[in-house]
Amino acid sequence: MYQFNYRKASSVEQAADLQASAEDGVYLAGGMTLIPTLKQRLAAPSDVIDVGGLDGLRGVDVGATVRIGALTTHAEVAASAEVRGAIPALSDLAEGIGDAHVRNRGTIGGSVANSDPAADYPAAVVGLAATVHTNRRSIAGDDFFTDLFETALEEGEIITSVEFPVPARAAYAKFPNPASRYAIVGVMVAEVDGAVRVGVTGAGRCAFRSVELEAALAGGLSVAALDGVSVPSGDFNSDLHASAEYRAHLVVVMARRAVKELA
Repeated sequence: MYQFNYRKASSVEQAADLQASAEDGVYLAGGMTLIPTLKQRLAAPSDVIDVGGLDGLRGVDVGATVRIGALTTHAEVAASAEVRGAIPALSDLAEGIGDAHVRNRGTIGGSVANSDPAADYPAAVVGLAATVHTNRRSIAGDDFFTDLFETALEEGEIITSVEFPVPARAAYAKFPNPASRYAIVGVMVAEVDGAVRVGVTGAGRCAFRSVELEAALAGGLSVAALDGVSVPSGDFNSDLHASAEYRAHLVVVMARRAVKELA
């Protein structure tokens, strides 16, 4: 690692102030992305601002919606009876993230803020029409992910919680990398406020909604509705794990599996 200043914040306001006064400050929550990045010398921040001790950003509040504090770990979401009672698909998604170490350290806020193209939570954010709350504003899930490792967050902005409306039904299906458990392709299919939404991760530069699959399923959530449907692969990722064309095929296959689970 390069040398940096370590700062431990005692409040969201102090964290924002520390970041604003730093030459190149970054936030540290669970560290599942930042620490490996620092170890590989892919980043050289002047200050690392630890927000992991801010208890006000932890926990689950279930009512008309499911609101999850930004520092809530994947394991806590997976184990929450309240989340499973309201949105079982969200618990299933969290339970399938990485390994036990990642699930017990990684946080929903860190995952969403990182916008990794193969992360699981982004599919839920767009597929379930979530809202990302920050210390400054609220951002609709459809507007949040903008590009590879890029989001609508402004410099120094801190995610405080992610709020999910409770869908009539939802299911998540993932084709995981056998080693990392990252999503080569993951698809969240949900019925929210009478409309079908399909959130996709792993295939493109960031999470997105599939207009092709949503149009096919608009008349009813049935596997047969996806017969003959395809999605364009032109902008999809292509690497040693899967070509763009294979990812396009997997998007439809995972959507079919999710719809079958709903049925």
